[in-house]
Amino acid sequence: MTDATAKATSTAPKKEGTVLGAAVIAAGTGVGAGIFSLPVANAGVWFSIALVVMVVVAYIMHSASMYIMEATLHFPKDSNYDSIAKGTIGNFGRLINGLSVAFLCYVLTYAYISGGSSVITYSLSLVGDGITMSSGVASFIFAAVLISIVMVGATAVDRVNTILIGGMVITFVMSLGGLITNSSADILFPQVPMSEQVPYVFYTISFMVASFGFQITVPTITNYLGLDPKKTGRALIYAMLIAGFFYFCWMLAVFGNVPREQFPQIIAEGGNIGNILAALADSGVSSNISTALQVFGNMAVATSFLGVSLSLFDYIADLCNFNKHCWIGKLKTGAIAFLPTVILAIVYPDGFITAIGFAGVVLVIFSLLSPIIMVRIVRKRNPDMYQVKGGDLRQALVFGFGILIFIVAFLEIAGMLPIFGK
Repeated sequence: MTDATAKATSTAPKKEGTVLGAAVIAAGTGVGAGIFSLPVANAGVWFSIALVVMVVVAYIMHSASMYIMEATLHFPKDSNYDSIAKGTIGNFGRLINGLSVAFLCYVLTYAYISGGSSVITYSLSLVGDGITMSSGVASFIFAAVLISIVMVGATAVDRVNTILIGGMVITFVMSLGGLITNSSADILFPQVPMSEQVPYVFYTISFMVASFGFQITVPTITNYLGLDPKKTGRALIYAMLIAGFFYFCWMLAVFGNVPREQFPQIIAEGGNIGNILAALADSGVSSNISTALQVFGNMAVATSFLGVSLSLFDYIADLCNFNKHCWIGKLKTGAIAFLPTVILAIVYPDGFITAIGFAGVVLVIFSLLSPIIMVRIVRKRNPDMYQVKGGDLRQALVFGFGILIFIVAFLEIAGMLPIFGK
């Protein structure tokens, strides 16, 4: 039986997901990026300015998510970015949008495998006399376990991610209390002139964008919730609030314990997740807090990997017209989606921060620019269907922000953007 035939003959009703489950899938996609990249990316601007930038970026990225949901509602169930782009912005737009979606999915999948291997190797080094495991082996183990969950389907990812988010909350609360007690106001609010902080704002924006970059999951969770705009809208709001809560608390804890002047060394060592955890451990926190942070780190990266890899899996299935509900189609989809990233993570396991930086730039195309064009097209075709509130002003804000990120990216490539610690 071919994939197309299986797809056509598969008539078993699919149970719709829950709003909380969809929110967890979306939030989990970005949390791993934000939790461990934001302290490094925001070291130049530090805590207060980082919070202001975070609020602005969160609103714009949430708006973009809503527009992607609106465009998705105009297409049959199980449609993903490829079908939506083909039906709105034509073949050329579909090509550009598709390349950006695919590149982002692959980059983030690789980034989270890299981050997962870093947490695993760091955690094992603290067990007993220290267990040594190569980063390549750790990458393979991390990816193999979590990819098997993705292959089962969205419901499995929903259940596992819900458990992981619950575990993250528990370990986060356990460690947060100690970190805040151990923190210093002098470290959190250093006497650094604004003139030494503001120049680094533009560099941190790309990382903020990636941290709220759960737009990649929007078609998946919109379908998961039965193309219901009210349920999906609530899920996207919850996702933004969940991610924002973790980021605020995490930056409060890190920036209250690790001095700003110590970050150039962290960045020089690669700025990976293990480096952040090691810096916190060296700041004088108890061993129990350090252990809770390690568990939290593993869960944070796992939730993000599950969310983005599920989106990559669904995108490849839609692009190649594979039936993701039968195992032959799943194996074909999984091979195309995951083999390249697993191989790259084994060969080059320490590219987390670099990959997240690229992700923020690529996100611009399909999460900030394309959705506005798509929405304007579908609204002309079906003006009576659901429309996101805000009118032209909100659309212009999202689109203009996307242009800004592109300009910032070119400045960084040209070496004209100041980067803290380099």
